[in-house]
Amino acid sequence: MDDTVYKNYKRAGKIAADARDYGVTLLKPGARFLDIATEIENRIKKNGAGLAFPVNIALNTLAAHYSPRHDDQSIFKKGDIVKLDVGAHINGYIADTATTVELETHVYDTMIQASSEALKKAISVLNVETPLSEVGRTIENTITAHGYKPINNLMGHGLNQYELHSGLSVPNIGALGGKIKPKDGDVVAIEPFATDGAGHVISGEGSNIYLCNDSLKAKFIRDSKIKILFEKINTNYGTLPFSQRWCHEMFPNEGDIALKKLSFLGLTKHYPQLVEAKGGMVTQKEHTVIIKEDRCEVIT
Repeated sequence: MDDTVYKNYKRAGKIAADARDYGVTLLKPGARFLDIATEIENRIKKNGAGLAFPVNIALNTLAAHYSPRHDDQSIFKKGDIVKLDVGAHINGYIADTATTVELETHVYDTMIQASSEALKKAISVLNVETPLSEVGRTIENTITAHGYKPINNLMGHGLNQYELHSGLSVPNIGALGGKIKPKDGDVVAIEPFATDGAGHVISGEGSNIYLCNDSLKAKFIRDSKIKILFEKINTNYGTLPFSQRWCHEMFPNEGDIALKKLSFLGLTKHYPQLVEAKGGMVTQKEHTVIIKEDRCEVIT
C-alpha cells in the first residue's frame, strides 16, 4: 500500500473512531435521533474528514440502515438497544466503524459482549493466510457460544477509494467465504451481528439513505429542474451514500420530490431498513482493518 494512501486510511480511522466514541456519550433517553446524527456528522467534518455515509442509528430489532430525516422527531428511550454506525473518509479512503449501546439497562449485556468478542477473535485470526470462511466460522462459533445466532445474510465488506462496498465480503458464518483469502494491503470492515431471533434480516421500509445509481441515464431526464438537482447530488456525493437530510439542506423545497422521481427513474437507490426476520434484538460491533502478511491492523 502506498504510504500516502496508508496515511489517509489511518487519519480516516482516527476520525471515525473519535466520532463513534463521541456519539456514544450523546446517547441517552430523551435525546433526538436527529440531533445525535447531526452532531456526529458535524464532528467528522470539523475534524477534517468527509462523510463516507450518513450516520446510521439502528434501534432494537433493526440491524442496519436507518438515518433520520430532516424532520425526524424520534427520541431514545430507556432500554433501547442502539447500533451506532459511522464512516469517515480522507480523499475517498474510508473507515467504517460501529458499536452497540443499551440505554440505562443491562438486559442484553451478554449479546453485546457476543458481537464484541466475535469481532476481537475475527481480528486475531485474520491475515493473508486466512480463508474468509475461517473468519466467518470464528465469528459464528463465538456468537453461538454465548447462546445467540449470527446474522447470516449480513457481511463485512472490502473498502476502496470512494467505494464503501468493494471486493471482498467477510461472512459472519463458516458456510460462506470458501477458500478466498485477503491480500496484503486489502482494507476490510468486519462487522459481526448477534441476535436472539431468526438469524437473518429482511427488507423493511425506506431508510432515508440513498445512492446515485447511473449518471449516464441523466441525459434522459426531461424535467430540467430534476436534472439539475440530480447533477448537484451526483457532484456532491458521487459513489457514496447520502441522506435525505443532506438533500433537504441543498433543496429545502424540492428535495423530497426530487428523490422520489429519481428513485422512480432508477437514478438513485433508496436503501431499505434491514430488520431481524423474527423480531429479535440485534447487536453489532465493527472495525476497519488493513490486512498485513501475518496480522491485520485495526484503524478504528
